[in-house]
Amino acid sequence: MKGELKELSLTINGKPYELKVKAMTLLVELLRNELKLTGTKVGCLDSACGACTVNIDGKAVRSCSVLALQANGRKVTTIEGVSDSDKLHPIQQAMIDHGAIECGFCTPGMVMSAKALLAENPNPTRDEIREAIQGNLCADEGYVKYIEAIEIAAKEMRGGK
Repeated sequence: MKGELKELSLTINGKPYELKVKAMTLLVELLRNELKLTGTKVGCLDSACGACTVNIDGKAVRSCSVLALQANGRKVTTIEGVSDSDKLHPIQQAMIDHGAIECGFCTPGMVMSAKALLAENPNPTRDEIREAIQGNLCADEGYVKYIEAIEIAAKEMRGGK
């Protein structure tokens, strides 16, 4: 049935949720509209801009291209779940300190892509960083400062090495 609600069980930013959603609800819609996690941005709704990037089980995923039900049983991290209470994550802090943020619209997606990359590869090359953020469009700053900030954050996360 068209409006039938389906059971959904997932963990978002470390908090378990048991929800009922329509079958065609996008993950970005659930996050922003139902759970009010508005740090995940909506730019294009066709997976082209990366503004809606979240991490699902540690992998960077565009939440506008995933049905909420596809996240059933999974762990989702949004930009709201990246920092440690009042302390910014090293990626966030490096982006601020390095001047990588202009309007900030693309920043949550950039952070989530960088977080997934550094979790998998704590010492990436510039080319690997470029590849990891290639799906995140930025109309203001460009990418050089983002790449440099991710390099700085990676070094800090490795203990300065």
